[in-house]
Amino acid sequence: MFAFIVRRIAQAIIVMLVIGFIGFAIKQSFGDPIREITGISVSVAERTKIRDELGLNDPFMVQFGRFIKGAAHGDIGRSFFYKKSALEVILSKAPATLELVFCSAIIIVLFSIPLGIYSAIKPRSILSRIIMGGSTLGVSIPVFLTAILMIYIFSVELHWLPSFGRGETINIGGWRTGLLTLDGLKHLIMPSIALSSIMLPLFIRLIRSEMMEVLENDYIKYAWAKGLSPRRVWIVHAFKNTLLPVITVGGVQLGTMIAFTILTETVFQWQGMGFMFIEAVERGDAPLMVAYLVVVGFIFVIVNTLVDVIYGLVNPQVRITGQK
Repeated sequence: MFAFIVRRIAQAIIVMLVIGFIGFAIKQSFGDPIREITGISVSVAERTKIRDELGLNDPFMVQFGRFIKGAAHGDIGRSFFYKKSALEVILSKAPATLELVFCSAIIIVLFSIPLGIYSAIKPRSILSRIIMGGSTLGVSIPVFLTAILMIYIFSVELHWLPSFGRGETINIGGWRTGLLTLDGLKHLIMPSIALSSIMLPLFIRLIRSEMMEVLENDYIKYAWAKGLSPRRVWIVHAFKNTLLPVITVGGVQLGTMIAFTILTETVFQWQGMGFMFIEAVERGDAPLMVAYLVVVGFIFVIVNTLVDVIYGLVNPQVRITGQK
C-alpha cells in the first residue's frame, strides 16, 4: 500500500509540473508585464533596467525554474490590479466558492441517493420514468441557462429570492461566510441549485445504473432467499456495493464543480474565484489568471489523488493491478 501511495503522489507531482509549465507559458505570451507594472510614461531605458532586475531577459527555462521555486514557497505571481500576491487574492475569494460548492454537493447527495435508489428498485414505475426524463433534460440544459431562468422566475416575477451577490456575511477567523445569516442563505439558494443542476442528473443516473447491476448479482438473490427485509437488501447489501464507483466519480466531479462555478458566479455576480477569474481576463491580469489555473489544477490533482488512495484502501484489486 505504501508503494501505491508513493506512486500516486509522484504522478500528482508530475501533473502539477505540467500544469505549472502550461500556466507559465501562457503568462509569458500574454503581453509585456513591465508595461502593466510601470505604465506608458516610463522610458525604454528604465524598462530595460527593470526587466534585467526582474530576470525577464533570462532564458525561458531559467525563468520557469524560478517560477517553480517560488510556487513551492507559495509565490505564484503578483496581481497587476490588486497590487499584491495573486495567491492572497485567490484565498480571499475562496470562501465564497467553497461555500457554493459545499451547498451544491449537499443538494446532490440529498436528492441523488433516494431518487437513484428508487429508480433502480422500481425502474418501470411512472415516477421512475419522470425522474429519468427529468435527469435527461437536466443534463441537456446548460448551467447558465438554468441560472437565468431561475432569476427570471424567482427574482423578477415572484420576488422571492435575491438575484445577485452574497448578501450579508460575517467574519469568523478571517473566513467571511454567509451560511450563518438569513440574508446570506437567501442569496445562496439559487446559485447552489443552479450549480448542482448539471451534476445532480449525472449522479441519479449513475446510482441507478450501478445499483441495477448490483441487484442482478447472486449474493443479492441469496439475500432474498434468506428472507431478509427489502430495506436491508436494498440499502445494506445493494447500495453499499454501489458506493465505490459513485465515490470515484464524485471525487472527480467535485473538482469539475469548482471549474463550473465560473458560469454560475458570473450570472449571479457571486464574488468567488470564478468571478475573479473573469474579471482578471477582462483586465488582462495575467499573473492572477495563471495563479487561478494553477490553484484549480492543484485542487483537481489533490482530490483525484485522495480518491485514488481511498479507492486503493477500500478495493485491494486496484493496488494489485497498479503493480503489474
